[in-house]
Amino acid sequence: MSTLARPVDHELVEAAAEVARTRCRGDNHTMAAAARARDGRIVTAVNAYHFTGGPCAELVVVGAAAAQGAYELETIVAVGDRGRGVVPPCGRCRQVLLDYFPGLTVIVGDGERVRSVPVAELLPETYVWADHQLDAE
Repeated sequence: MSTLARPVDHELVEAAAEVARTRCRGDNHTMAAAARARDGRIVTAVNAYHFTGGPCAELVVVGAAAAQGAYELETIVAVGDRGRGVVPPCGRCRQVLLDYFPGLTVIVGDGERVRSVPVAELLPETYVWADHQLDAE
């Protein structure tokens, strides 16, 4: 575990909260995510819920960022609709975020306990997909 405290990107939390307040409607879109790219841009998205397992907001924001040419994300946060506040990423999202962006910071916690942590700390004994691929020789 990291012993260094990382600053919380409150602008990013507010961006996700604003999308959750204004764009999440009904059962199809219940979570919003915001990510800060290395160049400082903020990219936002909402989940696409479906009973077959639609993508979470964090995964949609990864795709939206790529569509905008932002391939290096530094920080991400998800916020629930109806005032639920910051929501930590599910296990699938944690794994994808770790594999795509090993140096990513994730904002977790609620209320006064919101904090920024390295994505690797969200997965103890992490499995890094790239580390287990055979060399194609």
